[in-house]
Amino acid sequence: MNFSSNSNVLIQGITDPLGRIYAPRMQKYGTRIVAGVDPGQGGQIIQGIAVYDMVEQAIAQVGTIDITVLFVPPYAVLDAALEAITAGIRQLVIITEGVPPLDMVHLLRQAEATETLVIGPNAPGLIIPGQLLLGIHPPLFYQPGSVGIVSRSSTLTYEIAWELTQAGLGQSMVIGIGSDRIVGSSFQQWLQILEEDDRTEVIVLIGEIGGDSEEMAAQYVSEVIDKPVVAYLAGRTAPKGQSMGHAGAIIASLIADMGTDIGTAESKLAAFKQAKIPVVNRPSQVPDWIKKVSNKINKG
Repeated sequence: MNFSSNSNVLIQGITDPLGRIYAPRMQKYGTRIVAGVDPGQGGQIIQGIAVYDMVEQAIAQVGTIDITVLFVPPYAVLDAALEAITAGIRQLVIITEGVPPLDMVHLLRQAEATETLVIGPNAPGLIIPGQLLLGIHPPLFYQPGSVGIVSRSSTLTYEIAWELTQAGLGQSMVIGIGSDRIVGSSFQQWLQILEEDDRTEVIVLIGEIGGDSEEMAAQYVSEVIDKPVVAYLAGRTAPKGQSMGHAGAIIASLIADMGTDIGTAESKLAAFKQAKIPVVNRPSQVPDWIKKVSNKINKG
């Protein structure tokens, strides 16, 4: 993983509506955007960013590109991502929502074969406060600090970051892994990255009902992670079987060796309890929990 203020960043879909809005915002934050790509739109200049028809044309003009952020339509994500991987880019951030599941399966096979890290789809991206913005996080909510956040929910990520900022607790790195049914990276991958990140002292995990991500993450934390972890779970009061859009929705109840109730709020809370991970009831309780843990750490 190599996310830093020195990273060269490409925007695919820079002439699409979201690309036009967020590319300049990322650039204003300090992200080094070196080019944009949109087939058939090459030759334009958007907020000082040169647009090319193909990724390889952009690389030929600007040199090595470390990260690409994709704003392209859902059915164009696979082609755009494979084009970036073929051109040698190994870190992809997919903001687009609703990528076809089979396209994601195809993409992830190629990503695994080429050791490419994929964030998203349907993700707000990644922010290292004060250094780097990749995606649509609202920068106003963040400040530099030592709390790492990994989340399945975009808006709850912003809310908890804002609660931390208001309490004087900055963030080291914040990642929204995505809310589509198939996403590119897991809680476990990012927990390990935050565990190894020198800036991060405490980790906040924001989960949702649906799927088995939180159960797997809880087990991983109990086995591998040494830093303090606190969790917040969205959708705890939703009726069982209720579809909640970003909140997960589809409960995978027949996952091998994990019981028949995987995906429910009860299952996830039980997994956190078994892993001895505290779960707060409200986002506003996260700062107090972190301050208590930090005091214990400082007192040795």
